[in-house]
Amino acid sequence: MGRTSDAGERILAAARSLIELRGYSALGVAEICKAAGVPKGSFYYFYESKEALALAVIDEHWANQERSWKQVLSGGGEPLQRLRRLFEVTVAAQSAGQESCGTISGCLFGNLTLEMSNQTEAIRGRLQEIFDAQVDLVETVVVEALAQGEITVADAREAARSVVAQLEGQVLFAKLYNDTERLGPLWANCLALLGAHTPGEASAAR
Repeated sequence: MGRTSDAGERILAAARSLIELRGYSALGVAEICKAAGVPKGSFYYFYESKEALALAVIDEHWANQERSWKQVLSGGGEPLQRLRRLFEVTVAAQSAGQESCGTISGCLFGNLTLEMSNQTEAIRGRLQEIFDAQVDLVETVVVEALAQGEITVADAREAARSVVAQLEGQVLFAKLYNDTERLGPLWANCLALLGAHTPGEASAAR
């Protein structure tokens, strides 16, 4: 087994990989510990329950994704250019996952929402917070684009929510069909959703 000091990290990494591949409900603590190379008794030293471990996986994944989204959305370029980069990063991540394991894993948060939102309030609440935070990040860019006359929307918050929903939905379709081509229309659809009227961006979306 691994050193006691890294057993918790091993459990977390094993759980993350297994949840991405198979979901949460089908996993048992014994299987997670076997994949981590630690005795089952070590599990409860680090996590009081399987739900607590799932929340830790969610938090770790969001910490990484939030950092990436902030870097992309607050980088250089016009608002729509930055938003487009977010879509490109998402497509690249799904394509890389498919090349690595042969299937598209989809969005961890979306997968768990479908599987767990009616089963555990703690996970449902945390996922709500994360999706709200995603909308916050996109809304900032939508407000900028609106102020610069790049788009026309009646409500920046609802427009941002629609962008996140579209991104999540298209990733779900890509996972269902195991086909990254399903992600192809993402940016053009986003421009239409936002009522974009910047010639350069409209041309780039074609």
